[in-house]
Amino acid sequence: MIYWKIFLANFVANILGYGGGPATIPLLEHEVVDRYGWFTTQEYSEMVALGNGLPGPIATKLAAYIGYDQGGMLGATIGVFASVAPSLIMMIALLGLLMKYKTSPKVKRLTQIVRPTIAVLLGVMTYDFFFHSYEGVGILHTAMIGILGYFFLEVKKVSPVWVVLGALTYGAIFLGQ
Repeated sequence: MIYWKIFLANFVANILGYGGGPATIPLLEHEVVDRYGWFTTQEYSEMVALGNGLPGPIATKLAAYIGYDQGGMLGATIGVFASVAPSLIMMIALLGLLMKYKTSPKVKRLTQIVRPTIAVLLGVMTYDFFFHSYEGVGILHTAMIGILGYFFLEVKKVSPVWVVLGALTYGAIFLGQ
């Protein structure tokens, strides 16, 4: 039964996540935190942070971790397959149709509507992550990581990989229990 739940959680999030990984993250959070209760919001936010620091698509990394945590290697395999299955099915089924209507004004309008929706979903998720981290570690550490992260990403143009590793190091030194 757990393997079916792993499959459904990843499949549903990825089939509804039009726009790739960033659109899938809040949908997957709903599945694994709210629906199944496998992780807390704090644990999920840490998964996303770690996943963003690793190479490759975020959706498959999250699927592999979730699957492995809940069902071992078979769970990880099922999770990864479920995360790529929607794209595979849609590409096979809709490739000809999309090529035929790619210049259609309706298709272009749909894309213009979907992009702000994804931005709102990511904004809500960021808000939730911020306030859950504030509750867990306090305002000083949350503000320090946020300010330093912004400084290194936007001002110094440091690679996100190094910023995430720096935040992980900060957490290990100052927040380790």
